[in-house]
Amino acid sequence: MLRDRPSPTDPAVLALQALAHVAGDDAMGPRFLALTGMDADALRAKAGKPETLIALLDYLMANEHDLVATAEAIGVTPEQLAMAARKLGPDMGGNDW
Repeated sequence: MLRDRPSPTDPAVLALQALAHVAGDDAMGPRFLALTGMDADALRAKAGKPETLIALLDYLMANEHDLVATAEAIGVTPEQLAMAARKLGPDMGGNDW
């Protein structure tokens, strides 16, 4: 039986791609960790959890420069990341952007 693959525009997929970029960035990674109170090990352990994805998208929505840089790095528009934040946010306890 074939399993459905998530769409590359699926909000959780976009958030994971954005998280990978932010975590690997020399400036954004440490700033995101400091704001969340996580260390690198905790981030790795919680990377796929909805609350982590929401925290990452909330972080990007509050930092336009980082939002634009992340969107460019993962090949989407800032609007697509904003839409992912809106879709994940209310359903999973995040902000309703």
